[in-house]
Amino acid sequence: MSNGMAEVNAALIQRLSDIVGPGGALTEPADVEPHVVEWRDLYRGRTPLVLRPGSTEEVSRILALCNETRTPVVPQGGNTSLVGGSIPFDGNDEVVLSLSRMNRVLEIDPLNDTMLVEAGTVLANIQQAADDADRLFPLRIGSEGSCQIGGNLSTNAGGVAVLRYGNARDLVLGLEVVLADGRVWNGLRGLRKDNTGYDLKQLFVGAEGTLGVITRAVLKLYPKPKAQRTAFVAVPGVRPALDLFSLARGIAGDRLTAFELMPRIALDMVRKNVPGVTDPLQGRHPWYVLLELSAARESDMGTMAEDLLAEAMEKGLVVDATIAASERQSKALWHIREEISGAQKPEGGSIKHDISVPVSKMAEFIERADAAVAALIPGVRSVAFGHVGDGNVHYNPLQPAGADKAAFLARWQEVNDLVHGIAHDLGGSISAEHGLGRMKREEILRYKSDVEMAMMRSLKATLDPNGILNPGKTI
Repeated sequence: MSNGMAEVNAALIQRLSDIVGPGGALTEPADVEPHVVEWRDLYRGRTPLVLRPGSTEEVSRILALCNETRTPVVPQGGNTSLVGGSIPFDGNDEVVLSLSRMNRVLEIDPLNDTMLVEAGTVLANIQQAADDADRLFPLRIGSEGSCQIGGNLSTNAGGVAVLRYGNARDLVLGLEVVLADGRVWNGLRGLRKDNTGYDLKQLFVGAEGTLGVITRAVLKLYPKPKAQRTAFVAVPGVRPALDLFSLARGIAGDRLTAFELMPRIALDMVRKNVPGVTDPLQGRHPWYVLLELSAARESDMGTMAEDLLAEAMEKGLVVDATIAASERQSKALWHIREEISGAQKPEGGSIKHDISVPVSKMAEFIERADAAVAALIPGVRSVAFGHVGDGNVHYNPLQPAGADKAAFLARWQEVNDLVHGIAHDLGGSISAEHGLGRMKREEILRYKSDVEMAMMRSLKATLDPNGILNPGKTI
């Protein structure tokens, strides 16, 4: 049992179930199962009850009762976490709070470029609602068809458009949050300037549900680009890719909206394990870049992509390239990038790392990490991909072909120590956009100062003195 708290009894289950009404409480094992297993099968827990409230008022009543009875609560969005942050422990004494029924787009204000949504709204539905209003909500991640905005904000999700638009933290103007004791803070302000004290909403962005439960959010919208170019580019190495990035920024400025790096092994795995994917280019190349340019008008775009690639080829930074001739082709190129994570799963064990380093250090990080991990585990397959523009590398050593998966994964900490140590040495972070969850809760102690950890614990003690919100996660 977590935190030494009492097991949830039948009487409490009934009281909590009464709050959400028929259909809002799940107790049958088959119904509960999807809420206690991480999608990679890395974490599995137990819970006697999954609550699916339909309103902020119900969330408030649930947390007030759980706080009174010292019942731990695990907030859960789309359950796409990669660090175990949304999975209960196996003590069967935690209640899962799923926001999936609170899934409405409540209001769109095109003139103010804002959208009011409930926390359980699926990210892809938010993107579509913005598009229908001739606006853009730019948060783009691989799980956007199932992840929910409350989870995106609670983990400060990043994705492929951070280069131009920033993380989830940069895309929210206001929040409604239910505190641990059931009180509701209404901070739903659609203001871009509000200099009236502490920016309280930012306490809850990236807090992984440990300080409060986000129930509604005011999101930033942007004018919808009317011109886009997507190019799939072969480069001879990571260092030339970084030089290409510098060249692209110099030519395109903020019209460069995405710049994604991937190795040949990633493309091979996507082609092997995802039906219908073909190689965009002739021949095999060691590294690839997927870049996107966006502009408000076609006249602002012109031949920028063609000119950029022509100059890059003259400088030896690009070996081959193709520019999507249609939206369909563009989506096909992006599909390759989006399927890299899932395509690794059939290949066996993968030790995940979500690293950020200064952009100037990215090549050195990959080179040093590849050498260190290969020396530790001969035959390991390195899959390093990610967001060049913000220095985020998803560094995933895969088990050697034919190796024992369990034996490989048993070396997780050894590999973490190597990779995280190199990232730290280069002035980086061990978590760029996935959060800490339970996977990195202890690991972070090696890299954050005592002062930082004391400040975080003080916030937790102030906002959740009984420790009921997602205990055992983050800190």
